[in-house]
Amino acid sequence: MPDTHTSPLFALSEEHQAIRSAVRELCDAKVAPYAALVDEEARYPHEAAAALLAADFHAPHVPEEYGGAGADALATVLVIEEVARACVSSSLIPAVNKLGSLPVQLAGSEELKKHYLGALARGEGGFSYCLSEPEAGSDAAAMRTRAVRDGEDWVLHGTKRWISNAGESEFYTVLAVTDPDKRTRGISAFVVEKSDAGVSFGAPEKKLGIKGSPTREVYLDNVRVPADRMIGEEGTGFELAMRTLDHTRVTIAAQAVGVAQGALDYALEYAKERQQFGKSISDFQGLQFLLADMGMKVEAARQMTYAAAGRSERGDADLTFFGAAAKCFASDVAMQVTVDAVQVLGGYGYTKDYPVERMMRDAKITQIYEGTNQVQRIVMARQLLAGIQSQV
Repeated sequence: MPDTHTSPLFALSEEHQAIRSAVRELCDAKVAPYAALVDEEARYPHEAAAALLAADFHAPHVPEEYGGAGADALATVLVIEEVARACVSSSLIPAVNKLGSLPVQLAGSEELKKHYLGALARGEGGFSYCLSEPEAGSDAAAMRTRAVRDGEDWVLHGTKRWISNAGESEFYTVLAVTDPDKRTRGISAFVVEKSDAGVSFGAPEKKLGIKGSPTREVYLDNVRVPADRMIGEEGTGFELAMRTLDHTRVTIAAQAVGVAQGALDYALEYAKERQQFGKSISDFQGLQFLLADMGMKVEAARQMTYAAAGRSERGDADLTFFGAAAKCFASDVAMQVTVDAVQVLGGYGYTKDYPVERMMRDAKITQIYEGTNQVQRIVMARQLLAGIQSQV
């Protein structure tokens, strides 16, 4: 897949445009038709999962050397954006697979990379990310899950909460305290498998949106894992978790852009077809201004997201700022645009017969997960005050 280093700054490369077209065609045919049913039944989108796997879009970020598609950060963003345009729940398949496996890709041993990234690329199981806990949400450093060394193994015990695709995924990156006296420097990362003895799951959360992506607690009851399943060096887990989020917040921005675009698309078609007072409601200037603002905001969010994706691919010094900014801005836009799309449809928009109410419910989570937008503003402010921002 294409490399953003050679892509023109003013437009997507032909390869990136081809990826967008391929994913859109697939989603229109095999994802969008099931989106309402997946939401209504609050079930995993098996149809989308199978279609994405068959097309190698389920985890496009996995490097070619481990059997993956080798998509760069921008190509991965395009995949997630287009899937989210059709079904946000389904977009969590490639998004969570990147979130869960990126720590292995960034810091894992070569053996871990070959084994787990290879398995992910082959479709042998998804990859989830276990950071949050009942008492450690935004304050991730307050986690209580412990990992204790026992001979050649580590024994993990604790509870992780808000874990996307828990129970569906076969593999889990788990952050645990290995030295409680060192605070963030006493946290380490491990790969845990669903089949490991002592791993179990809570009941699926009953959520406002993204109902097709199961969110469950993960229980670790003295789970024994071999020492070579530690990701990176002991005590580097928290830093690795934050590095991971710098990259994957860009994928949440992509989700937000996708659902906003989906809502805008539907609102535009409805406005052109809906007749009131003897003419199309799209002829009324008040509605035109609303649609114009929606389109303007979506495009601004898209360009910020693509700019952040470029920084993710290059590993630029200002990625932390751009990742937080793109996620925060795009998710705020997604919430506003989906609310406005409901308004365009009026009473119809408030019913489940039309997709915009689902899009509005789905959009809300993008302002919350992978760091609330209040946390993103803290991150951005610290970066600005430290003088780390693009000097353009």
